[in-house]
Amino acid sequence: MNEQKPTIVVAVSGGVDSSVVAAMLTKSGYPVIGVMMHLWSEEGKECENKCCTPQAMEDARKSAQTLGFPFYTIDAADIFRKRIVQYFLDGYAAGKTPNPCVNCNREIKWGLLLDKAKELGGDFLATGHYVRRELAENGKVIVKKARDSLKDQSYVMSMLNQSQLKHTLFPLGDYLKTEVRDMAREFKLPMAEKKDSQDLCFVSDVSYKDFLLRNAPEVAIPGVIFDKFGNKLGEHQGLAFYTIGQRKGIGIAAPEPLYVLDKDPLNNSIIVGTVLDLNQESIIAKDVNWISGEIPANVQNIQVKIRYKAGYQIASLEPLENNRVTVHFDTPVRDATPGQFAVFYDGDIVLGGGEITKSV
Repeated sequence: MNEQKPTIVVAVSGGVDSSVVAAMLTKSGYPVIGVMMHLWSEEGKECENKCCTPQAMEDARKSAQTLGFPFYTIDAADIFRKRIVQYFLDGYAAGKTPNPCVNCNREIKWGLLLDKAKELGGDFLATGHYVRRELAENGKVIVKKARDSLKDQSYVMSMLNQSQLKHTLFPLGDYLKTEVRDMAREFKLPMAEKKDSQDLCFVSDVSYKDFLLRNAPEVAIPGVIFDKFGNKLGEHQGLAFYTIGQRKGIGIAAPEPLYVLDKDPLNNSIIVGTVLDLNQESIIAKDVNWISGEIPANVQNIQVKIRYKAGYQIASLEPLENNRVTVHFDTPVRDATPGQFAVFYDGDIVLGGGEITKSV
């Protein structure tokens, strides 16, 4: 007798990656169920949302019909608005530069969606993320960088835990994006040439500023710009419109370029300085998640990313109380920004990560 293959729920988006995942699994004989979440969009801008427009819904439905698997939609607009969009707005209001994608993975995709997948009888949730998943000898799940370094999404998986990962598959982790598009053509999928979405799904504007002004106008509170010695140099338009390391748009004439060094939400002020003042030797991260479920035995000379598109920096970690760590960099870094995530790697393996709170 043939062993019954596990049922796999595929998180589809109408894009090429998730559609190829569904096609791969269907052609391999797995029982597949397609699920797409309908997320929040600003009123009147539903067709500009980058992940669940009416056209994307229709594309996903057509793929399901072509490949012959059932397709469901989940209305996640309210919870997404409350937990992700509000997190984004609150972060900027507090002077941070938040990364809502990490939070969305933890709370929505591997929270609400994973729960729904189990309700539908799924044994695994599969997504089109470029990241590798392996099982260690002790049975724990290991998360690793994708083969395609240009598409690698391991950074945004750093806050997932063993319970979530044991029911997750990442079928594209060992493929290059060019290979995935080739497969889409072979499967005759209509979205084979569809462009990738690069920005936040719920922000339709080129600039976040207009989105913030429409949805959180209270962030546009002018304040004072100081140098590191406390001298007043000018005024800013609102903390939300500046980020650590920013050079352009400060609006202050000086003998040498000035950069945003820090933001002080308590006093609604910005501190600026020269490029040399940007160097940060250590940072503190809070709410640290270890993918294995425990602090690794060795946290010296590891690699750290301080933003999704940042390079890897060599550092050592100093565990602190209350699930925090101090990250000591071998070479000072620039642009480590509160609200972003510091993600820790041992070679290709993702150890975990935590939200950056401040520089030391």
